[in-house]
Amino acid sequence: PGAGTMALLVLLSLLLPWEGGQALVPPSELKQLSAAGSKYIDTEVENAINGVKQMKSLMERTSKDHQAILHSLEETQRRKEEAVQLAREKEQELAARQDVCNDTVLALWEECKPCLKRSCVRFYSRTCHSGSGLVGRQLEEFLNHSSPFSIWVDGERLDRLLEQDRHQEERLEELEEGFSLLEDGVDEIFQDSTQLYAHLPSFFRGPFGTFREVFHPPARRVPFPQQRFSRELQPFLQHPRLSFPQLFQPLFQLAQRMQDEAQGGWDQPLGGFFPEPRNFSQERMVCREIRRNSAGCLRLRDQCHKCRDILALECWQAEAGQGELREQLEDALRLAERFSRRYDELLRSLQAEMLNTTGLLDQLNRQFGWVSRLANLTQGSDGYLQVTTVFSKAPNLGEPSAPPDTQVTVQLFDSEPLSLRVPGNIPWDDPRFMELVAEQALQHYKQNLIE
Repeated sequence: PGAGTMALLVLLSLLLPWEGGQALVPPSELKQLSAAGSKYIDTEVENAINGVKQMKSLMERTSKDHQAILHSLEETQRRKEEAVQLAREKEQELAARQDVCNDTVLALWEECKPCLKRSCVRFYSRTCHSGSGLVGRQLEEFLNHSSPFSIWVDGERLDRLLEQDRHQEERLEELEEGFSLLEDGVDEIFQDSTQLYAHLPSFFRGPFGTFREVFHPPARRVPFPQQRFSRELQPFLQHPRLSFPQLFQPLFQLAQRMQDEAQGGWDQPLGGFFPEPRNFSQERMVCREIRRNSAGCLRLRDQCHKCRDILALECWQAEAGQGELREQLEDALRLAERFSRRYDELLRSLQAEMLNTTGLLDQLNRQFGWVSRLANLTQGSDGYLQVTTVFSKAPNLGEPSAPPDTQVTVQLFDSEPLSLRVPGNIPWDDPRFMELVAEQALQHYKQNLIE
């Protein structure tokens, strides 16, 4: 039908009874009701934009704290690497002097190796439940190419530090990937929201810019390989425009999972296979360490008599300068382990930061993020809310004396027409009438976005 026919149909719908009721508002007054409802919507939109500004401010403050922790991590990593390098140098110096006990120690080593293998495979079979045959073959190959000197200098401590360093690097990359997604998500919401109300000089007089324009401290960011992203993060990269309530909840859940999984590894001491009370996360980490690094089995040397004899040899102790080198090695290892624990503490801070920030952003986003979905919406001359019909419902037969409810049909933003009901004791010319209509329409709009 043409425009004239449509106008006639609307006019007839206002004049004719509907479901036993009657039109309450003449067409000339509908525009005023639309303007009153749009005024309420404008206020809610501006409040939502203020809420998005809170998200932006929160992200900026968090970014400052984040950069400070990254700086501490970088410094701690540097000092840890220096201590590890010193330990390597002292170990090499000690290795150069190992021939002094060569005949005696080789005989003990041949008896120590099979005991070490049995003890480690037995521990692995009892704790890890699978792959003990492969671990046994790997360990045998490792022992055949190793020196008994590794028993005497606690060589597995250095290997353990290097293994832990690799885990720490992976954890930091995961955290940085998640944090970058947080920054990008808030930045996108903020830019879409400012685009919506850019014409309001009272609120957007000056340019806001993106996070990286407003706050971009010259701090080191961890470089990531372009193709390396956790499986859990891939969906965010493939579908960057998730609906507003879904944007931060998955990241919050991911942060919670990362914290739960990492807790056992962070609490795991650098020594010892048998933490008490039993912690399955720690045991999984130990099993993984043994599979990747057979040197971890050297920790079980105290369970083997011949291995303990190697540690007690007096010829090594009597060598000039040997004791001093051994003490220097111990000092370097203790220093490296201390910095490794400090690195774990900083990672815990990053983890807590991401968990707390995603939780707060998720709450704020559910309350205010809907406004970003209006970025490309053009406001009509009569405002965002259009009232098309206002009818009095048929009287309630159960309460004939009560004023009948009012049926209002509106269109909010670009959504489909929506029928709402207002209690009959609120007349259409009462300011509360359109406030209630606009509030219901906005709630319905938000709910549709969530669903």
